[in-house]
Amino acid sequence: MTTFLVSGLINRETTLHIPGFPLQYEPVLYPFFGIQSRISGVGYNLACAFTALGDEVNLLSLIGHDHAGQKALETLQRDGISAEFIIAQPAETAQSVILYDDEGRRQIHVDLKDIQNQEYSLRRYQMAARRSDVLVLCNINFSRPFLKPAVNSGKLIATDVHAISDLNDEYNGDFMRAAHVLFMSDEKLPLPPEQWIREVMRAYRCEIAVIGMGKQGAMMAVRKDERIVRVPAVDTRPVVSSVGAGDALMAAFLHCYVRGNDPYLALEKAVVFASYKVGSVSASAGFLDDDSLTALHRECQPSLTDSARWEPAATPE
Repeated sequence: MTTFLVSGLINRETTLHIPGFPLQYEPVLYPFFGIQSRISGVGYNLACAFTALGDEVNLLSLIGHDHAGQKALETLQRDGISAEFIIAQPAETAQSVILYDDEGRRQIHVDLKDIQNQEYSLRRYQMAARRSDVLVLCNINFSRPFLKPAVNSGKLIATDVHAISDLNDEYNGDFMRAAHVLFMSDEKLPLPPEQWIREVMRAYRCEIAVIGMGKQGAMMAVRKDERIVRVPAVDTRPVVSSVGAGDALMAAFLHCYVRGNDPYLALEKAVVFASYKVGSVSASAGFLDDDSLTALHRECQPSLTDSARWEPAATPE
């Protein structure tokens, strides 16, 4: 069993089903059973996915002194995730509103309140890090002070910079320089994914870089093998909303990679895991357990073998 430290956001998520994008103006709409609220956030989503897969999680996050913060604590207890490293510090808990349509497309609105100006206790981080095998540091400001001690620890570091568009992104640069395993989305890339991932491998020290590409699957560069591989998407159940797909992809990859040290098999399983997850409305729901993932991956194997490869991957000059 692997123990993951996850430092990331917990928020109150409200999802709204809409007829389609763009949304036309109407003074009042009645989307019966189309509005749901639950606890979510990248940190919480990852913790839920790891827990479903059978891993232990030390979740570090900041919640508010409000009803949403109390609800987060109750939800963590219900889901069997320890709240030992959750600190009620800001006045208000972050919130998100997610619009999604019948095609699974989504638009995310995140109100972080003042969490970007908050600091998390370094002493409590160090306590959690000592108990953890892998350090998953989400790209939120309170994780930033953890990067240097994480690098010095020699433990595997993973992060996701999401919809990035600049190789020299000022906000995400610290996280990208620290990560051994680096995840990102293709949604705002200024270059074709295979060109972008080569540039990432030249510019940063990561051992593995992964680009989530939605309906096109996922692309990965592995430094030690000088290889880039693309795993195609699979259809495991109807898509409801793509929100949280990247979190699911990352969690399943790390779970499988750490257990078997095979990044190619890990990415295949991660694509299957994310495919199943998008059959749920919320970013924090729809996660398979390890046995179910293994069985579903076996069913999808014929489709997954049709992967395209580009070689060699770029290495630092």
